[in-house]
Amino acid sequence: MSTARGAAAASETFPAIGTSVVVVCTDARELARAADLVRARLDDLDRAASRFRADSELAVINSRSAESARAGRSEQVRIPVGTTLGSCLRAAMRTQRLTSGLVSASLGAALIACGYDDDLDAVRARGDMGPLAADQISIPLRHMIFDEQRGEVALSPGTVLDLGASAKAWAADTIAAELAAIGPGGYLVNLGGDIAVAGTGPPQGWSIGVRDWNDAVVQVVTSTGQAFATSSTRLRTWVRGGIRRHHIIDPRTGLSARTRWAQVTCAGPDAVQANAASTAAIILDDQAPRWLTDRGVPACLMTVDHEVVTTPGWPAPTATRKRHVS
Repeated sequence: MSTARGAAAASETFPAIGTSVVVVCTDARELARAADLVRARLDDLDRAASRFRADSELAVINSRSAESARAGRSEQVRIPVGTTLGSCLRAAMRTQRLTSGLVSASLGAALIACGYDDDLDAVRARGDMGPLAADQISIPLRHMIFDEQRGEVALSPGTVLDLGASAKAWAADTIAAELAAIGPGGYLVNLGGDIAVAGTGPPQGWSIGVRDWNDAVVQVVTSTGQAFATSSTRLRTWVRGGIRRHHIIDPRTGLSARTRWAQVTCAGPDAVQANAASTAAIILDDQAPRWLTDRGVPACLMTVDHEVVTTPGWPAPTATRKRHVS
């Protein structure tokens, strides 16, 4: 995960949407207003896109999809969506296209089968639920379709949506842009490692401290407008069937991705694109450095032993064990 601040900036940190939120302003007088707006927008996001709130719009959609499956229907379920959830689904479709389907919002059923069916603290508190059954390993992936003109999402019965890979990044981008549109100076919004900046930043740029899963800063990089995203296999974890599992699902197996990377941090023009790249890199394992390089994504990939691999455009790492990909 990453944190960031400018040299003379004011910041506030608080918990929301199951993660740590940081809002930073170059003009300290704007901080209270900015923090209030961030809280309000994240409350809107939670009501629209939380998989764990029974009253969220996404939970209602997933429930209708499950009901259709139980009734034995085969036709797609088409459900109207509100403005906020529609924007989240648009970001999810973009993520799916950017990664050729490696990162998909339609993997909720696989996440649930792996044991991630509630807030993480609740999942961990109940302990090991035992091994997965055969039918939980071979859950078919059916991609959702978002019809922007009609404002509808179309799902095959039984599809469960999880927007964790893109909704948070979309919110960081959108909130930072809104803050800059209505207030002076520069703004940085960090939603659990999805970092977006907007407005007039510090003269030397935003200093981004890339933190590992032990919360230690392993490198400091500079953003002059770029967004950053970090995906990790070491933080959002639990145990099922005696196996430590994490929340990044490989659609090719329906299980937590088997990967050498403990975390991947990517830079991009916006947080949605950076998050799509970092999540896909976890899934791609050894193929990730070349995949990122071919797409021009500056990235820092780190193993559990803190071996660091970087792609072109990423500043030289300071870690002891490092390797560049050209």
